[in-house]
This record gives sequence, C-alpha cells and structure tokens, in this order.
Amino acid sequence: MKTAPMIAAYLAAICAANLALAVYGPPAAVFNAICLVALDLVARDRLHTAWAGRRLWPRMLALIAAGGLISYGLSWLTPAPPELVARIALASCAAFSLAGVADALVFQRLRGRPWLTRANGSNGAGAVVDSLVFGLGVGLPWPAIALQIIAKTAGGAVWAWLLRPRYGLALAARLRGEG
Repeated sequence: MKTAPMIAAYLAAICAANLALAVYGPPAAVFNAICLVALDLVARDRLHTAWAGRRLWPRMLALIAAGGLISYGLSWLTPAPPELVARIALASCAAFSLAGVADALVFQRLRGRPWLTRANGSNGAGAVVDSLVFGLGVGLPWPAIALQIIAKTAGGAVWAWLLRPRYGLALAARLRGEG
C-alpha cells in the first residue's frame, strides 16, 4: 500500500471536518461523524497496518500530533465568540489526539485478528473517545454524544469495508477480467 495517499486522506478528513463545522455549524456534525471522522479512524488503521514493525509508534504519534495541531488551528475558523472558539479548538485537538491513540492501542491489541474485526473494534474505541472528549469539552447533551458515537461507529464500518486490504487489488483484477 502506498502510504502518501492514506496520510493525505487522514489529514484531509480532519481538515474538512473542521472546515465544515466552521462553515455550516452544528448541522455539519452528522456528516462529519459518518463520513469524515469515520474515514479518519479507518485511514489511521490502514497506516497502522502498513507501518507495522517499521518504527510504527514514532510514525503513529507524529501523524496523530500533526492531525491534532491541524485540528486545533482550523477550529479558529469557527465563527463564534473567542472564548467558545478556544473551547472548541482545545476540545477538537484533545478529542482527535486521544481518539487516535485509543484507536491505535485497540488496533494493536487486536493484531492477529481479521482486518474488519481489528478496524471495527478500534474504530468503536476511537468513536467513543472522540465523541466523549469533544462532546463534554463543548457541552453537548448526552443524547447528542450517544448519536455521535453511533454515527462514527457505523461510518467506520462502511469505510473499513471500502478500504479493507487487498480490496483495491481484487477489484482491479476483476476489472481486467482476471478474477
């Protein structure tokens, strides 16, 4: 697997999520949860798989830190009072970073299991951490946090299936008439 496109997808997803929130406000939260945060969690899993055994943890922590800093910086585009923007920026950075670490730890713990088991298990953990940290950080009500967890986990399942290993190779072979 080429890692550059997956790194780009990982960082672009968090950028797009923050920009969508800045432009569209709370209505963007559902789209962000199902599409962008879920993509982010699965892209991290694919990179984890590609980097296994090759300085995995320094690369993973650098990737998560870069995403956290981008998340923090882009949160300042939110058209809200400065004190609210500061709370959103810190909550977004903390949620992104802690969710990435939780996802990485669970994904590693599930090594030896099938891809979809590892991805969905780690994405569930990442979704819970992301939703709790961000939701509590900005004062979302519990039902909204619960819905965010469900949306991120469901979106993650779809992305995990779409980005599963060898899928791209198998699809290409079928299109060439080899499979």
